Amino acid sequence: MKAPSMPPKRPSTGHFLTIAEVLRLPVLVEGLPRVLAGESRLDRAVRWVHVTELLNPADFLEGGELVLTTGMPYPEDASRLRGYVDQLADVGAAGLIVELGHRYRKVPDELVAACRAREVPLIELARGVRFIDVTQTVHALILDAQGALLRRGRDIQDIFTALTLRGATPEELVHTTAELTGAPVVLEDLNHRVLMCELLGRPYEPVVSAWSRRSRAAPTLEKVAPSGPEGWLIATVQDHHGPWGRLVLLDSRLNAEPDPENVLVLERAAVALTMARLAGPAWWERRAHRSVLRDLCEQRFRSPADARARAEALGLPAFGHRLFAVVIRHTETGTEGEHLDERIAKALTQTGVRALVGETAPGRIGVLLALAQASAWQPVAERIGRLSREELGPDAVVAVGPGVTDLSGIARSWQEAEQTADAITPASPERWFYVPADVELPELLGVLRQDTRLQRFAERQLTRLVDHDDRNGGDLLPALRAYLTAAGNKSVAAKRAGMSRQAFYQRLHTIERLLGCDLESGLQRTSLHVAVLVLDAGGAKVPGT
Repeated sequence: MKAPSMPPKRPSTGHFLTIAEVLRLPVLVEGLPRVLAGESRLDRAVRWVHVTELLNPADFLEGGELVLTTGMPYPEDASRLRGYVDQLADVGAAGLIVELGHRYRKVPDELVAACRAREVPLIELARGVRFIDVTQTVHALILDAQGALLRRGRDIQDIFTALTLRGATPEELVHTTAELTGAPVVLEDLNHRVLMCELLGRPYEPVVSAWSRRSRAAPTLEKVAPSGPEGWLIATVQDHHGPWGRLVLLDSRLNAEPDPENVLVLERAAVALTMARLAGPAWWERRAHRSVLRDLCEQRFRSPADARARAEALGLPAFGHRLFAVVIRHTETGTEGEHLDERIAKALTQTGVRALVGETAPGRIGVLLALAQASAWQPVAERIGRLSREELGPDAVVAVGPGVTDLSGIARSWQEAEQTADAITPASPERWFYVPADVELPELLGVLRQDTRLQRFAERQLTRLVDHDDRNGGDLLPALRAYLTAAGNKSVAAKRAGMSRQAFYQRLHTIERLLGCDLESGLQRTSLHVAVLVLDAGGAKVPGT
């Protein structure tokens, strides 16, 4: 099902007027408004305008009202003025406008002091205005905004419904949320690890650095409202077991009231993510690990600071640790191999090792280890080797790249681990894990076996020998292989070949005659040994193999 076209982000859509915006309306500008208190709270949303001359207005207010008054009933007793302001503050009134000329020529200092103490915006009108004109103008704008918000809400609902019906990925849902709100969006689990994020082109470092600490300072509220010192908007994402994580919108505009449209988008997105988790197995943590590992391997991050911030936000302690790139090569395919990285990750987690684990390519699982500087890495590598054999079978190969102390060097370590994993063959010495130093000539030639220059070299060196064996059903190539493997020791080679010395010597003479070489020459013997290794690495069906 095709999703409806995404409506463009319009910051004013569905936005309640703020006190500052109301004061700029021509109907109030005529009254020469002047702010006397609560200057920092002029971004409060005005949900209605209420005209009253009562001393107990709280009984008729619900919160968010801008109260208009001439001050006619105000008492002279300063304590009663403080009580009046306390009522407005306690009920959550947006602010108070006092028109001069009827009761006061100047707003009482006691009223100003009381409003400042409770941070209630107080505005005086030096010139009279028609309150009915103010209420009609503001109410019309509020109703228009509410109607626009309803229409926009339907559009937003349609977008997320369409995404849900077509099985959109969590990355798509997070990206759509960011595009609709025009602000960075982060999806975190209950451990405050950033699994996915859409930053709209911003660098990672200023947005997700020290994420766990900042996130813990922003509690989840009963409704979507600014939370924590940075004013994040947060919606809960659930699964079968209850709360699973949080969807966080990081709006740089620290307003007392959130944009109602942003709240709608965040709520709808959280529902869509919840539906996605309820629909079936969700391997979101593994998806996040795969994404970050690939970005590190391919050096996609803008800077080392970005790479470190993203890795640490996912739970990997990059600073003050030694980092190791580990590549697991396996042959599992099909449905059995879809979540092999999850099996490795679970087994590794039970050992207490901090790591990112994810599939980096078909038949490849990447592990990025973060170990304390003083700890030995070899036992951990052996543990991964054992786990890999248990989970992926005896053909699994584990290769470990050189340790680094900064993520900027992990791409090179990864490349060396990849090359090592590619080089190991069934003929290589069996180990729980391999390092670049384990790649010797046979492994190196195995990696280069597709190079046509090597293939032609091996053919030139051995073609007469192979042809002779094919025609005569001979065993000259196995004899040569045994001789070269024994480093020219004829007695050892004859024994390995299962021949008498005399028969073996005759074969060596025949080899020298066919190839026109001197097997006592170290250089020629080396050339032949390389050719045999290339032939063996190529997997060609030749006599004696």
